[in-house]
Amino acid sequence: MNRRYQRAAAGDLRAVAHAQGAMAVGSPLLQAPASWQRKGSGMATLEHTETTGDVAGDGVRRRDFINIAAVSFAGVGAATVLLPLVNQMNPSADVLALASIEVDVSAIAEGQAIKTIFRKQPLFIRHLTGAEISAADKTDINSLRDPQTLEQRTVGGKKQWLITMGVCTHLGCVPLGAGSGEIKGEFGGYFCPCHGSHYDTAARIRKGPAPKNLEVPKYAFKSDTVVAVG
Repeated sequence: MNRRYQRAAAGDLRAVAHAQGAMAVGSPLLQAPASWQRKGSGMATLEHTETTGDVAGDGVRRRDFINIAAVSFAGVGAATVLLPLVNQMNPSADVLALASIEVDVSAIAEGQAIKTIFRKQPLFIRHLTGAEISAADKTDINSLRDPQTLEQRTVGGKKQWLITMGVCTHLGCVPLGAGSGEIKGEFGGYFCPCHGSHYDTAARIRKGPAPKNLEVPKYAFKSDTVVAVG
């Protein structure tokens, strides 16, 4: 009886061992991949590392694309905001119209002057006489506070036409002398009564607190009788 029990138990143990061996060798769950069987566990680890590197590279490229797209979008947005602001700072049509003017000087006789407006400031246009030109030329330029000759303050061939801004260089007052009957000061040009600045026939400062001559704007004659200022 004991020997029969021992043989049955031994048979059961062999069946269990056989089943375990089958699972170790043939089971799909436990069977190692063919690449592991051929190359070993070391190569399997290498293949896994390479796959991880490819995934990481894809992640970097994806982040680069997102960064570039974000920067591009921000640049477009900034340009969209700035363009209207820049356009608002551009001069309007009425300002551009005042940037330059044309004046017909045919009616200004020798010894006369007129006042007009240029860029919202007074402009003096004076038709000098021969005596006024001679007085300006005889002045010692080295004695002037702001040394300039009459030739330097007029355009070539039009020495008789003196065109200056009508703004005193001291505190921005409007000097007298361009209008009929106005005081021309001690030197026959212009006089600022506010603080006593005297200008000569070339509108150069000769006496008083003004530091500079009356400003000569940019101008050019389009014809013998029409001058463009600005």
